[in-house]
Amino acid sequence: MDLTPYVDNLRRELAVAADASGDEARALAERLSAPLESAARLTLLNVLSEAMSDVTRELAPGSVDVRLRGLDPEFVVTPPPAPEPVREAREPVVAPVVAAPPAAEGDDGTMVRINLRLPAHLKGRAEGAAAAEGLSVNAWLVRAVAVALDGGGSAGAPGRGRESGGRGFTGWVR
Repeated sequence: MDLTPYVDNLRRELAVAADASGDEARALAERLSAPLESAARLTLLNVLSEAMSDVTRELAPGSVDVRLRGLDPEFVVTPPPAPEPVREAREPVVAPVVAAPPAAEGDDGTMVRINLRLPAHLKGRAEGAAAAEGLSVNAWLVRAVAVALDGGGSAGAPGRGRESGGRGFTGWVR
């Protein structure tokens, strides 16, 4: 990211302010431009670093780092690791692929809030299933509701069903 346009803008603004005050102010502004450039670059770098720290907290376990290359910062994005597939130790389970449901006609993507109260044991299982897929609980629940309503699952737990032997479960697959 090139900070030069931002620093040049600061110099122009300082020159405009100095022009209104005469020759002495203009000369002072010219002498202050070089030290102010360093201070402006440092301030912008601190703001970018703080912003990327906030982004990293939201992206965890991924991260975004700000590094200096010469005088300009660059962003280095480390995505979160892909989740390992969950497998039962006793026997392999083959899960059907469930595609994300298509958006409904006229769906403008507007999000609405709903309160959902789950028993503690279901909440823990939902959190575990979402974590196993690398999703937030909210994203996992949105997908489960969409699949259930679009005919992708039974009336029971979305995306889960008894295998023919009745001994294992299938789950979401990417």
